[in-house]
Amino acid sequence: MKVNAVFSGFSVDDQAKAKDFYTNIVGLTLDSEEMGLNFKLPQGGTVFVYEKPGHQPATYTALNLVVDDIDAAVDELTSKGVTFEHYDNMPAKQDEKGIMRSPDPAKYGPSIAWFKDPAGNILAVLQDDMKQ
Repeated sequence: MKVNAVFSGFSVDDQAKAKDFYTNIVGLTLDSEEMGLNFKLPQGGTVFVYEKPGHQPATYTALNLVVDDIDAAVDELTSKGVTFEHYDNMPAKQDEKGIMRSPDPAKYGPSIAWFKDPAGNILAVLQDDMKQ
């Protein structure tokens, strides 16, 4: 099999709200609106967001946004009205901002904070702690 391209996608219940959220709140670049919303991703690739009747929010993290400074990213998103999720079943306790700070990135993964888009899909900002 020869694969020519790869992209990921997920559904939303309101394309106009998704367009506003992903461009103005998250800061992704809209590439096209053909059959849905095609967003360019940093370092290449795309994600396709489409309106679906009967949409059910993803129960997993649909999109991970890697940032240099998780505190700055959480503060910026919070200032734009984003609310961060708090979960009880994490390997480390989340702080008041909703950030789960990794005690050992090699063992537990990066520091991460989860939030939802207007359609209820779970997204995350995470800091590449291995580069720190």
